[in-house]
Amino acid sequence: MDCIFCKIINKEIPSRTIYEDEYVKVFLDLSPVTNGHMLIVPKKHIVVIDEIDNDLMSHILDVEKKMYKLLKEKLNAIGLTIINNNDYGQEVKHLHIHLIPRYNNDGVRTNRENTLLTDLDEIYNILK
Repeated sequence: MDCIFCKIINKEIPSRTIYEDEYVKVFLDLSPVTNGHMLIVPKKHIVVIDEIDNDLMSHILDVEKKMYKLLKEKLNAIGLTIINNNDYGQEVKHLHIHLIPRYNNDGVRTNRENTLLTDLDEIYNILK
C-alpha cells in the first residue's frame, strides 16, 4: 500500500510519536498550524468517517481527551480545534484527526464572511 500514514504506522517512515496503542498512533504534524499540532491516525487503513466502527471512533475520542489534557499541561494550550476532512480537502486518503492547540493571538482564523453561504433557514429546511 502506498499510504504515507500506513508507512508511518509500520515504522517505514519515522515520526515524532506522542502516543501509540494497538488501535491508533498520534504524532506531530510536519506542517503545524500551531505548536503541538498533532494527528490521531487509526492503525487500520480507513479512508473516511463512514467506514469507521463506533468502538474505534469512541476510542479516538478518548485519545483526543488525553491529548488535550497533555497539550494543556505541557504547552499551556487554552483551547483545541479538532478537524477531520473527508474526501474533499483530505490530502492523505487515510482517516486522521487534526488536534490543533489554541493559544492567545495564535493567528488561526476561520472565515465567517462567506458570501457563498445559502440562507440558514433554507439549509435548515433541506436538512430536517
